[in-house]
Amino acid sequence: VQLQAFGGGLVQPGGSLRLSCAASGTIFSISDMGWYRQAPGKQRELVASITNGDTTNYAVSVKGRFTISRDNTKNTAYLQMISLKPEDTAVYYCNAKIQRASNFLFSPYWGQGTQVTVSS
Repeated sequence: VQLQAFGGGLVQPGGSLRLSCAASGTIFSISDMGWYRQAPGKQRELVASITNGDTTNYAVSVKGRFTISRDNTKNTAYLQMISLKPEDTAVYYCNAKIQRASNFLFSPYWGQGTQVTVSS
């Protein structure tokens, strides 16, 4: 199983980006999917998460600016980010709890990270 994150880049303050996280491989079911970020010198923090029932959760710092969604037919999660601020600069990682077969437990998987830089 692999998670691949896409969509990072350099954007000016106030700009927008959309991140994608695609899961591939032998997948029976995916429960929670989420986005985390880690800025230099800081701990990795949860940005947003979504259950397979589409219940969402956001960090206070991004609420109202970021929207997480998922397409279960594509095993993909998205993070739409608007009104970006310099403090949003970080490497963004996706995470998913994946069940490889019906008799398997759900296990956490991480994507490789994508850099988001907000700067003028």
